[in-house]
Amino acid sequence: MPVIRADLHTHSCLSPCGDLSASPRALAAAARKAGLDMLAITDHNTALNAPAFEIACRGEGIVPLFGLELTTMEEVHALALFPTALEAVRAGEEAYERLESETLDPEAFGDQIWVNEDEEIEGSLEKLLIIGTTDLTLDDAGTWTRELGGLFIPAHIDRSVFGVLGVLGFLPEGPFEAVECTRPIDEVLTGGWPVTASSDAHYPGDVGSRYTEWTSEKPDFDSLAAALASRTVTAHFGGR
Repeated sequence: MPVIRADLHTHSCLSPCGDLSASPRALAAAARKAGLDMLAITDHNTALNAPAFEIACRGEGIVPLFGLELTTMEEVHALALFPTALEAVRAGEEAYERLESETLDPEAFGDQIWVNEDEEIEGSLEKLLIIGTTDLTLDDAGTWTRELGGLFIPAHIDRSVFGVLGVLGFLPEGPFEAVECTRPIDEVLTGGWPVTASSDAHYPGDVGSRYTEWTSEKPDFDSLAAALASRTVTAHFGGR
């Protein structure tokens, strides 16, 4: 059975912490170069680059996943992944409405732009996407994501900032499908949940530097969901 390789956490030029070179087209090309089968776009608290990303991935022969990196009320980051660009955009619109943040200062934080398939700028978001929180607790965010048909994965749980272990000091019971780590950690800390690894790339060159793999007949959202449910994913932390 084929082995599927996926990077489930990347940022585009829509994230103010992401580089302007990280267009949807550049991310898709980087995924192909890295030998990935699937790539997710997960900008902070929005998913407006998902439609352009879908077209770019199809052109590179990469299966796209669509999502956002949600900031919870506790200042924990978590991935909400969806099977279609439309579902991700709708979830992102609601997350953005729930976001309590200051107004973007491009001089201090960079730009927050979304583009079309030709990489023409479509617009810029006013709220600063990486400062502030939504009104969803971690538990509520998991329930919210599942109700919208998505998969919920607390991000980089081993980090002291924005990681659930660093922020809360413990891993809640859920509801989520897996956890993301940046390095191997003790299973006690992961609560026995499936462990994923992803690049959290902010530059195209970092795409695929960490990745998750599983076996399936084809790379798609359902195969990822099934692998997480059966706990048969493998996290790769050391690069391509």
